[in-house]
Amino acid sequence: MRIDVDIETTLISRQRRFHLQAAFTSADARLVIFGPSGSGKSVTVQAIAGLLHPQRGRIVLDDRTILDTQRGINLPSRERQVGYLFQDYALFPHMTVAENIAYPLHPFAIGRRRVARGAEVRRILEAFEIAALAESFPRDLSGGQKQRVALARALIRHPRILLLDEPFSALDPLLRTRMRSELLELQNRFSVPLVLITHDPADVAAFAETLVLFHTGGVREVLQLTELRRAAPEWDAESFLRQRMSAARTALALNSAPAMPDPVASLTNCHKSYPGIHR
Repeated sequence: MRIDVDIETTLISRQRRFHLQAAFTSADARLVIFGPSGSGKSVTVQAIAGLLHPQRGRIVLDDRTILDTQRGINLPSRERQVGYLFQDYALFPHMTVAENIAYPLHPFAIGRRRVARGAEVRRILEAFEIAALAESFPRDLSGGQKQRVALARALIRHPRILLLDEPFSALDPLLRTRMRSELLELQNRFSVPLVLITHDPADVAAFAETLVLFHTGGVREVLQLTELRRAAPEWDAESFLRQRMSAARTALALNSAPAMPDPVASLTNCHKSYPGIHR
């Protein structure tokens, strides 16, 4: 899967103005978007999913354009073949596990129960090892079980790409480690590329082949980590990220600092202001 993103938009809410300008490309199976809260990570992924509509830009998955504002292309979410895992999983509390998973197949109440009992739902329940939970409700599930249900729901329509927004932030540290391993195994089994948002270096260490660094409303750096992983399997992701983000902050500070006056230009302007003075 190749993904090309080049978008720009401004969001205004409660007297707060946020401008996003994000551009990156990757052909890797695992792309990680890393950066501090409020840097534009979620807005970018929501734009890929079709949940947010940028004012300008273009998004292409392989050779399929799903957004091109210049050409008037903006496919609705249901036609983008994108799976989305929300940060809080967003399971419907009044639906059973099977009904939650079946929802993308039949979002309307009529016939939903029948669909939830279908072969496709049974297959994915077994693949995620949650068949015993089919008639349970979200309130009865652990954090890890909720994540499996949300992943099963995201994957049941065989998306071209899976988008995950901070998928481990709601889990305790020990469970995070286990669920990272499970997600890697599931990704390989379903052969689906993923884009994962995080501000946790451990997620970068576990998943990133392409790493996109965000800071203050935009992409600051795009890094290919495959060679780095091969050359240094024990690389320290936390130290690496601290160094790269420090460099991004320094570059931003330099770019936003007022320009120093050019003494030569100042002298020239001085002469131009007084025609009676000749060089």
